[in-house]
Amino acid sequence: MNNNIYIYIFTAAFVSYLIRILPLTFIRKPINNRFIKSFLYYVPYVTLAVMTFPAIIEATQSQISGIIALVTGIILSWFNAKLFPVACACCIVVFISELFLIH
Repeated sequence: MNNNIYIYIFTAAFVSYLIRILPLTFIRKPINNRFIKSFLYYVPYVTLAVMTFPAIIEATQSQISGIIALVTGIILSWFNAKLFPVACACCIVVFISELFLIH
């Protein structure tokens, strides 16, 4: 087990290095394709969403309170609320819903 950890660390470092270096070596010209440009533009947002949404639901004691807070945040954001009030409202909703849902 002790020797395997170095293999894991080396593999993770190598893969991370390849992901950063391969585009620099193969793509020398500016990207003109609209589809590829739009794809690369939205990759960070999709990655953030994929990591954030499951964490929102699973961060609370019950998934129901996480879903209620997520819906509350979406509704408040839809009505152009700022980030801090949305975060505070979601925290309050989780607190209140967990008071009543979990005994």
